[in-house]
This record gives sequence, C-alpha cells and structure tokens, in this order.
Amino acid sequence: MNIVQEEERRVASRAPKAANPRQKGTHSIPRWAYVVFAVLAVLVLLRSFQQGVGTSGTAQAPVRPVTVAKVVAKDVPLYLDEIGTCAAYETVQVQAQVNGVIMGRHFQDGSDVKKGDLLFTIDPRPFQAALDQAKAQAELDQVTLKRQEDLRARKVISQQDYDTAVANAQKSQASTEAAQVNLDWCYIKSPINGRVGLRNVDVGNLVGPSIPSLVTIQGLDPIYTDFTVAENDLPLVRKYLGGSNVKVQTYLPDGSITPRIGDLYFIDNAVQPGSGTVKARGVTPNPDRALWPSEFVQVRFILDVLKNAMLVPSQAVQVSQSGPFVFVVKPDNTVDLRPVKPGQRQEGDLTVVESGVKPGETVVVTGQLALAPGAKVAPQPHVAQTPGNSQESAASKSSM
Repeated sequence: MNIVQEEERRVASRAPKAANPRQKGTHSIPRWAYVVFAVLAVLVLLRSFQQGVGTSGTAQAPVRPVTVAKVVAKDVPLYLDEIGTCAAYETVQVQAQVNGVIMGRHFQDGSDVKKGDLLFTIDPRPFQAALDQAKAQAELDQVTLKRQEDLRARKVISQQDYDTAVANAQKSQASTEAAQVNLDWCYIKSPINGRVGLRNVDVGNLVGPSIPSLVTIQGLDPIYTDFTVAENDLPLVRKYLGGSNVKVQTYLPDGSITPRIGDLYFIDNAVQPGSGTVKARGVTPNPDRALWPSEFVQVRFILDVLKNAMLVPSQAVQVSQSGPFVFVVKPDNTVDLRPVKPGQRQEGDLTVVESGVKPGETVVVTGQLALAPGAKVAPQPHVAQTPGNSQESAASKSSM
C-alpha cells in the first residue's frame, strides 16, 4: 500500500504545473498582430487623405478683396522731363556816360525799378554852365544870321559871308544840343523794368565812361527757362517742332509754386559735342518774381496733346515675364489677365495705356498678388492717395 502511494507522488511531481489564471495577461502579443495593426492604420490614413482631397477639390475658392478703378479717357500731354535753369530776360550794366562826381543815389539795393526811374545824379553844374554858354552863342549866331540875311537881300555882302553866318548858326545849335545831352546824362535813369543788384559805387565817387558799371539791372518778368534735349529725343522733338501745342512748363522741385506754361523761344541748330544734347530756351511768365536767374528748375517740354488717352492708376499696371499686364474685372466679379502697352505717367498718379483696355472697363488697383485668371473678387472703389488724404489718415491714427 505504501508502495502504491509512493508511486503516485512521483507521477504527480513529474506532471507540469497548472498556470495561474491571474498571470494570463503577462503573455507577449504575437508579432503578426503588430503587422496586422500597422497595415490597418496605413489603410485608414490613406482613406482619410483621399476623402480630404476630394472634399477640397469640390470646395469653392475664397473670394479675394481688391480695390478697383475705371479706365478713363482724357486729353493728356506728350512731354519730355528735363532739368533747367532760369536766366534774366534782360540784363543791363548801367554805365556813366559823362565824367563827374555822384551827388545822389535814388534807389535801394535789390529793389524793383521801372523804366525811367532815377538811379544816380552826377554833379550837373559844369554841364549846365556849358549848356548856358552854348545857348548864348547860338542866340548870337542866330542874330548874326538874321542880319546877314537882310544885308544879302540888299546885295551888300558877299555870298561867302552869308554862308559863313549860316554855318556858324548851325554849329552853335549843334553845340547846344550836345550840351543838353551831356546835362541829361547827369541824371542816370533805368532803361528797363527790372530789379537792381548791389551798387558798385557810392555818393561822392568820381565816375565816367571808363570805369566799371555803377549797378546791374535784370528783367525778371518774363524770365528765360534754359534746358537741354537729349540727342536720342531729337527725332520726337523734330516731329512736333513748330506745332501749336509745343509749350515749356516750368516749376520748382519742391512744388512751392504752381507750374507755369510758357512758349518755346529758341532751340539750337547743333548738338553739343561733349554732352550730346541740344540747347533750348523757353519764355516763362514770372509776375510774382518767384523764379530767379540761375535757379535750378524742373522743365516739362510739352510736344503735343494726346486726345482721349486711356488712363489707369499706375498701381494697376503689373509686370511679369511676359510683359506688362492688368487684371480686368468682368461683370461676374471674376478677373481676366489682360496684356497692355503702358505709356507715360501723368498727373494724379495715372498712367497712359496705349492698348489692351477700353474706356469704362474696371481694373484691379491693389490686391493683384493673390489673383489668377478666373479668380473671384470682392471689388472696392480705389481712393487715390493725396497729401490731404495722408494728413487726414495720420490725424485719425493719432487721435486713436
């Protein structure tokens, strides 16, 4: 009996032990399960990506906000912009014509004078005495001539004596007129309307024809505008030279005066060898003396007037590899890319468009970077920037 029990114990000890049910979760997951999980995840992501692409393809593109303006037709100038200087219309060096001492000065340096205004007085006493002497001699010769005429009528004197009396009367009359001229030269007057410069002599100085000028007078109204035209622009200038629309517009670089329109006075007949330019001169009105001789000015040489030129804001014209273009807004608020041929810029930040658009069409002024042909836009009117607008916006910002 004991032998049987002993054998059972041996068999029981050799048999494998039963696993603990609480430790079942500690077994490792099979490797193939990880592979199946990864494949399923990839399929789910691929499906989600395909659904996202399909959804974005069917969604509408966003509406782009832009500012727009109309293409306008207006008469504008065809011009050349140059740099020039002003020159006095008349320049006079006032000179003494007789020798004498200056007794008086009758102007203020730098003042405006009119033709005939008294400038200097030279001591007139010697010349007055010479005139009185000449007049006395002239009267005596006239009396002698009258006496000779009576004697000649009675045939008492010879023809030679009579001729001598006539010559003496004429000579004394000429001496009187010369003495009167010398006396008049004692009162030096302005020969033109203009502005006097700084005087070169003072009262008490001895002056005469051989000394330098007493003062310089320059005529300032009108005034000359001198400028040059480049050799490359000569064919265009010759095309319109002599036309009724050729004008010279003069203004200061800082814009402190209103541009002034004058006439073309002169254009040279040869190109300057060193600079490759042609000299030109205009006559500009200057009633307020705002322009001064030798002052640098901006010159717009107007050659002609372009009738009904098409104008757009300069910002509307963009440049790509294919050339200049504008975006034109169609009635359904979509845009069309239109190649254009731009011309000169005009006042008000406008640009001439020679071809590509029509009057009344609407072009995009700002917001072009986000556009493509066919894009939908939300147009807003474009407000041109002016100095007044900029000041108002700055004031509004400061108040905020």
